[in-house]
Amino acid sequence: MGHFMNHNFLKILLLFSLLNGILFAHCQVPCGIYNDAVRIVQIQEDYKTIQKAMLKIQELSGRQDAKSMNQLTRWVMTKEEHATKIQRTVSDYFLTQRIKLKSEESDYKIYVKQTTTLHQILVAAMKCKQTVEQDHAHQGIELLNVFVDLYFDEHGRDHINKLTQQ
Repeated sequence: MGHFMNHNFLKILLLFSLLNGILFAHCQVPCGIYNDAVRIVQIQEDYKTIQKAMLKIQELSGRQDAKSMNQLTRWVMTKEEHATKIQRTVSDYFLTQRIKLKSEESDYKIYVKQTTTLHQILVAAMKCKQTVEQDHAHQGIELLNVFVDLYFDEHGRDHINKLTQQ
């Protein structure tokens, strides 16, 4: 039995290794931006989920039956969860790990634009937690697009487009 399980484990491990190569072989030469692009797509999806949650919350508000109240609570929690995911990705990934202080004046201006845009995305996510006004989610998406243009080159933007078309 132990030999059989080890053999199956090795097959599964080999399968995942092959799939990993297929799934992440997006460039002939690794460009190093794939993780950044995936995070942008995730933030886009988080904002779309927030927008849907806001609509459902507005739709369910005022209903007094138990099922509607339960669904309302779940949509509020979903909205909060996705806004928090945006905040964590922006703070823990982009601001902490990816954006680096630049010393050259022209690079410093881009650094300032990137960090202030990310800060505004954080504020938009916070406002999404506080309200059900679609404007905050729309603003967050627009700011994310601004950040994408500041942060990614054409190759990186192409990766984002390919990821969103899948």
